[in-house]
Amino acid sequence: MINGNTELIAHIGYPTHTFKSPMIYNPYFEEAGINAVVVPMGCTGENYPTFLRSVFTLENIRGALITMPHKVSTVDLLDEVTAAVRVAGACNAVKRLPDGRLVGDMFDGAGFVRGVQRKGFALTGKRVLVVGTGGVGSAIAASLAGAGIAAISLFDVNPASCHALAQRLKENHPQIEVRTGSNDPADHDLVVNATPMGMSDGDPLPLDVSRLSSDTFVGEVVMKRETTAFLAAAQARGCRTQVGTDMLFEQIPAYLEYFALPTTTADVLRRVAQLSDGA
Repeated sequence: MINGNTELIAHIGYPTHTFKSPMIYNPYFEEAGINAVVVPMGCTGENYPTFLRSVFTLENIRGALITMPHKVSTVDLLDEVTAAVRVAGACNAVKRLPDGRLVGDMFDGAGFVRGVQRKGFALTGKRVLVVGTGGVGSAIAASLAGAGIAAISLFDVNPASCHALAQRLKENHPQIEVRTGSNDPADHDLVVNATPMGMSDGDPLPLDVSRLSSDTFVGEVVMKRETTAFLAAAQARGCRTQVGTDMLFEQIPAYLEYFALPTTTADVLRRVAQLSDGA
């Protein structure tokens, strides 16, 4: 039963945003007997700074999930952020400390990293290629950097975006070798497609798959289809792969831990989720 003691997690996005998170979190909370609920909250950009602060005046607020278009603007509204936020340039989780300060973290990339690690791929010392340096690519790069990789290559059709991410990585993780300008997957241990290519039939592949080694682990962010043409081509070359939806379900345990709520596994979340589109 929801009452004044129920822990609230606000999911804040634009009024027209489609909120999937309640259909994953809330069935889990119900099954596990956790007195918490995720509540969608639509807010326009001009009202967001005041609204975010007002949400954290609630006595039973546990935290806030932030979605587009507010992830970037959130960074400057907080008292403290992590290195992942600084590298990604965006924030998607906010909580209030006992002293009243608002702090934030970024978990979009954490889901990708947790999925790869759970499949037995150790990231320490690895060489990584990330194709696509927009919001999701930046978040993945931030989490990979935090996981101890040795080197990262970045590529984007927008060179300015690519170089900006490279600079943020160098500032926050000076021990990592950072390269830009090439999407050649050769000599990389992990390759990530962080572009929308693969959402539609006939999309070009994000890189030359003939250059992939069978030892390379290949990850995808596109969630519209389970096995994109890119993943299918990688699998045909003998590569281990990770589908896009793994990133979604793997990041939720990280959120739960961040908000100090009982955590679970991606497998449990997939079982209880009430998503109508098969995601």
